[in-house]
Amino acid sequence: MPNILDIRRRIRSVVNTRQITKAMKVVSAAKLRRAQERALAARPYAQMLTNVLKSLVARAEIYDPETGEPKHPLLAQRPEKNILLIVVTGDKGLAGAFSANITKAATRFLESKEGKNLDIEAIGRKGRDFLRRRYPAAAVQTHSLAETEESMETRASAGVRAGAIQIAGEHVGVLGKLQYSQARTLAESVIERYQREEIDAVYVVFNEFKSVIAQRLIVEQILPIERIGDPAVRQAEEMTEEEKKKAKEAAISAGVGMRSTDSAADQAAAQFGTSQVDYIYEQPPEELFRALLPKYVAIQTFRALLESVAAEHAARMTAMDSATSNATDMIDSLTLAMNRARQAKITKEIIEIVSGAAAM
Repeated sequence: MPNILDIRRRIRSVVNTRQITKAMKVVSAAKLRRAQERALAARPYAQMLTNVLKSLVARAEIYDPETGEPKHPLLAQRPEKNILLIVVTGDKGLAGAFSANITKAATRFLESKEGKNLDIEAIGRKGRDFLRRRYPAAAVQTHSLAETEESMETRASAGVRAGAIQIAGEHVGVLGKLQYSQARTLAESVIERYQREEIDAVYVVFNEFKSVIAQRLIVEQILPIERIGDPAVRQAEEMTEEEKKKAKEAAISAGVGMRSTDSAADQAAAQFGTSQVDYIYEQPPEELFRALLPKYVAIQTFRALLESVAAEHAARMTAMDSATSNATDMIDSLTLAMNRARQAKITKEIIEIVSGAAAM
């Protein structure tokens, strides 16, 4: 049995660890609130853009009646030979299985597309490190979401693959101070590759965030655009009841709201695209699609990044809450062991004194 001094050292160490985990939980809760507010602030523009496109699709021809070709390249569907997968993970650890679950989902998706050429855009340090150990990098990579047009052209002209599955781009440190311009730059590079027919489909794997207890890990297709406003989810993994319970307890203790990012205003705005009013558009459909569809892809990319940031903070808050609870249980267990050791020591000393007195 360890002596009392060793147990006291362990108790002090665990107490210090509990203070750190408690502080990290509070920090993650504060960041989660800001991430939720940002997701809510971005919704009106995204919702109205979606509604305008829905209205346009309902009132204009998507395909040319003479040639049968779509009126915008982003609507064109081709057999999937070259696929781009955007993997959105976190930059930091101590968030439980957040990043590990995303990389597992990405691995399952890559295995399901065996026999095809797959490019990976890794967003987040954790996903980048995981994918680097398994797949080679392309000759020219994207190291920042602020990539220039010249570097995009260089990458496109390289034409040499490092393997059937390769890392085409890495984006590390962008989620901490995420801006719409970064998501737009990524979307523009993806759109350019799709229009040049370098890739035939684009998927993104991320944590969809509605509230602390309403999250799911999904693989969503963003190109080609199939139906405006309806996410093309190809894989989905819901939270377990145990995970929901832990997330709820952590949110309550941290004072974080659990309301969904969906609101009544969004539902009312959704009626715009389906209303029976006959809108007249001055520009031809081709021009409208050319102006709006790239923005739609950019806002969908931005939504995925925003929700992933919020989900990461929620996962870290839950993980730190569990760590704090475990530290408290460990302190109680060590305190009990210390008391038993001290009681055994006192009893032994009393027995020695009594035995000595009896011997005299």
